Parts: sequence; structure tokens; C-alpha cells
Amino acid sequence: MSSGSIDIDEFENTDVEDLDDRTDTERIVGFLDSHDNRAWKASTIASKLDLETDAVSAILSRLKARDLVRHKRPYWAITDDDNRLQAAYQLHQFHESADEQYGAEDLDTPRTDEITTVSTAQMVTDRFGSEDPDEWGLGVDAEREN
Repeated sequence: MSSGSIDIDEFENTDVEDLDDRTDTERIVGFLDSHDNRAWKASTIASKLDLETDAVSAILSRLKARDLVRHKRPYWAITDDDNRLQAAYQLHQFHESADEQYGAEDLDTPRTDEITTVSTAQMVTDRFGSEDPDEWGLGVDAEREN
């Protein structure tokens, strides 16, 4: 999956100013993913993306801890595990959907009263489909009754 592309509906419905409203991490992963045939020094990535080298180094270290980039001093490259990268993109999109639906998380002011167990369960059901008792079993509550 390449971050050098977006869904056509997003393309059609997004203002020009909002198209490059990506985090530094998204920009770095996108850059490495679109240049997956090369390995780069952190300073070069920083220069290409107009970021501070220390910030890029810190982000790359966090990405390495999640196995999303490879590192051989002093070079960095995107992971060669396409499934892992795909899963990271999907998880990121899921979090963005939740932010759009419920608002971005504000750790200083938790809003647990606004997000109930029911709404969270509904969001998961909408995303992944209904539970299948034949596949997953009857659940913890049913096991306690027996």
C-alpha cells in the first residue's frame, strides 16, 4: 500500500488546504513507503520533508520499535513486511475514523461519559461485523451460567 495515494472519494471531497494536513510521522512513513527501493539517512529525510533532524530521528526510532522501519546505522528504510505495513495503515485509518466520529482524544479532559460501552461496541460491530457464536463461542457470560 502506498501513502502516495488517497481514496478517490477523499480526493473529490477534500479541500486543497486539507490534503497535506498530515502528521510528521505520516509524512515520514509516506516518504519511505514511496521510496521503498532506497534507504535514507535521517538528516536527508528531514531535509526532504523540511523537518528537524532530531524530530525525524525520534520518530524513526518509535517506528523501528513497532517494526515499521528497518535500520542499519546510519540508514533507514520502510519495512519489507507488507502485511505489517498494511495493518498499520488500517489501524491508523480506524483511529482517524474514531476521531472523526467521537472527536480527537483529549487526555487532559477525559470524556468517558460521552463514549459508552454500547457506542464502542456498535462502532466495532459496524467496522468488523456482527459476532458469530459458531465461530467465537457463546462468550464469557454464557460460560459463567453453565
